[in-house]
Amino acid sequence: MPNPLRIGIVAGEASGDILGSGLIKSLKKRFPDLSVEGIGGDLMIAQGCKSHYPMDRLSVMGLVEVLGRLPELLKARKKLVEYFIENPPDLFIGVDAPDFTLGMEAKLKQAGIPTVHYVSPSVWAWKKKRIYKIKKSTDLVLSLFPFEEKHYAPTQQRIAFVGHPLADSIPKMVDAAKARSRFAVKEGEKVIAILPGSRGSELKYLAEPFLETARWLSERIENVRFVVPAANATRHDQLHSLIAENYSDLNIQLVIGHSREVMAIADAILIASGTATLEATILRKPMVVAYKMASLTYAIYSRMVTSRFISLPNLLADKELVPEILQDQVNPDVLGPAVLKAIEDEEYKTMLAKEFAGIHASLHQDADEKAADAVVELLRDKGVI
Repeated sequence: MPNPLRIGIVAGEASGDILGSGLIKSLKKRFPDLSVEGIGGDLMIAQGCKSHYPMDRLSVMGLVEVLGRLPELLKARKKLVEYFIENPPDLFIGVDAPDFTLGMEAKLKQAGIPTVHYVSPSVWAWKKKRIYKIKKSTDLVLSLFPFEEKHYAPTQQRIAFVGHPLADSIPKMVDAAKARSRFAVKEGEKVIAILPGSRGSELKYLAEPFLETARWLSERIENVRFVVPAANATRHDQLHSLIAENYSDLNIQLVIGHSREVMAIADAILIASGTATLEATILRKPMVVAYKMASLTYAIYSRMVTSRFISLPNLLADKELVPEILQDQVNPDVLGPAVLKAIEDEEYKTMLAKEFAGIHASLHQDADEKAADAVVELLRDKGVI
């Protein structure tokens, strides 16, 4: 190429930052002078991505919750689209965040810029007709899960299953003893990890019922410790205030980050539905999955969703492996017994470990490299390289 390859990229939240950074790193092996700009988090920035806008401003969940931020989000997207049309990259990659990135991809593709969407939207769960919008918006979909490709058959979408980077980054056998030593877990101590999510809206609806469940469990399990990994300093401060005010009598350890290590030392996990459930699956940990959102948002979503499951372990197994608890059921009287079963039922835990090992193997594909290969193949077919 006469000039260095230039790529535009946008990620909308922490999980996208992980995917984007891994892809950038693999592409830089092939194109050492690669230039990358758009919107990214700390990991993508560390790989050389110039971010035009703070990524955390895009991280908002729910139909109702996003309304207050809609003018800001639309303005940011419009400015970035205009920038890329005036300064065309060789390729644009939207990483997840489909409500934000697919609109960008459509406009940029129309302007003659090849586009990639990394992470298939959940067309298998709801709004299945989105496959037609995706076809118009993007030249290539990079899929994390093997069951997704069949859903795009009606449009003959170009799609590549690349596996999941988490399956590559977490060893098949995690040294739990080393992790327990790091956190000074005592002999006979039971550890329950509590992960109420990384978004402010998730903490709003899940933090209190999760901590109330910790109280419920502490009354029934001797020598129990609850470890809560906060996604960042802001979430830490929010959780710290809540714990100090209402739950200081419980044996709760609050940390910033280290969610993987926390899950590795856990005997069971109480967790918000999301990417973290896949991490817990790969770590082969029994879990209880919960989610709660604004009532109006849930009323709208529940009428559109056609999938039987919301959690990744159940979706990937196509059967119920772990409990999924939603909305008004997210309370200690429902969550508590489910977590207790996850700790005490040895036959259930053995079954889970076997199922989770199979899921891990199916997703262990060297995703960053496979994604980069698929991008390079697209660039060749488009005559860019």
